[in-house]
Amino acid sequence: MRASVDLGTTKVSAMIAEMGHDAPRVIGVGTVPAEGLKQGVVVDIDKAAAAVDRAVREAEQMAGFSIKRCNVGAAGEHIRSMNSRGVVAIPSIDEEITDDDVERAIAAARKFSLPYDREIIHTLPTEYIVDSQRGIRQPAGMYASRLEARVHVVTASRPALDNVAKSLDLADIEVGEIVLEPLASSLAVLTEDEREMGVMVLDIGGGTTDVIVFVEGGVVASGVIGLGGNNVTSDLAYGLRTSQAHAEEIKVRHGCALSALVRGEETVEVTSVGTNEKRRLARQLIAGIIEPRVAELFSLIEGQIRESGVRKSLGAGVVLTGGSSMLEGVTNLAEQVFALPVRLGVPRGVEGLAEVVGHPRFATGVGLLHAQQTPDLIENKGGTARRLMGSFGHLKRAIASFI
Repeated sequence: MRASVDLGTTKVSAMIAEMGHDAPRVIGVGTVPAEGLKQGVVVDIDKAAAAVDRAVREAEQMAGFSIKRCNVGAAGEHIRSMNSRGVVAIPSIDEEITDDDVERAIAAARKFSLPYDREIIHTLPTEYIVDSQRGIRQPAGMYASRLEARVHVVTASRPALDNVAKSLDLADIEVGEIVLEPLASSLAVLTEDEREMGVMVLDIGGGTTDVIVFVEGGVVASGVIGLGGNNVTSDLAYGLRTSQAHAEEIKVRHGCALSALVRGEETVEVTSVGTNEKRRLARQLIAGIIEPRVAELFSLIEGQIRESGVRKSLGAGVVLTGGSSMLEGVTNLAEQVFALPVRLGVPRGVEGLAEVVGHPRFATGVGLLHAQQTPDLIENKGGTARRLMGSFGHLKRAIASFI
């Protein structure tokens, strides 16, 4: 059995799966409104723990099986990433490169100054260079005098990870693997060909948008932006002079991210905040509020990838996933901003309750189930356990490699 918990800004979801030879078979799903969470981080441990407990118990009741351990995602603007390199000499040119040599090169790439309140959660090899030969995926077994590892390192705030672990501990759940959320989502929605051709995944949630970029099979960039579907809801509430709850309903039922897709005669009933007065407004007005906010998000990301130089390597384009990616017109607007092919990413590679979890909002949860099912994509590298603050157990430090 394997389980996952996705701590989102708007929802907490838990999944339980039986691990088959080909794919996880989901047998239990629990989803509850998020409490104690804001933009991917825990802001109230007791409320977050209660939400986790409700989601897990709901999944357990459906599965008829209890869990004590689960994989969990790491998200929030405290996430930082950087590219690094490590070089080691091979003792003899007559000897093959060993797994230990590869580990030494990766360890050398991790030797940089890190603030005491930061922790490495992933070391993701981008490529290996054997002497002057680049683009090597598996250097072990080759002959060389010099081995270089180029890696993408992801770090997180230790207190933020501690708060996640304590929230799960209070729900009587032990933390298994900690996986960067956009990396988990990518495991659920991408194909191997897309990773090879170069692709960017945008997981658009309620409070944040998670970004990860693959080039030639390796991760070259990742990050978290503090903008998501909730920002659109707030804009609608202010612009339409209605409540947050009604604005969310309007967004989900009538929202469109591209005004050009809305017919001029379409109208929507809007309830004024503080009164029962109902007004009918043009749906194009609603789209006119949504479009600039979503375009702002995409333009910000487009500027960053263009500046970093990776945009030209995105042969497979952009994949959108996450709950807010379901907004009508989002893929059309993304194609205009990025000038690249864009598709909607739906979780794949699961059995059982596939129809239930086959929705973009479950991409992270499904990906967390895949995290150990696909050792060719993620495998532990030098993972260690460390004592968390307080007396609520151990948080496993997941040092993973993407090969």
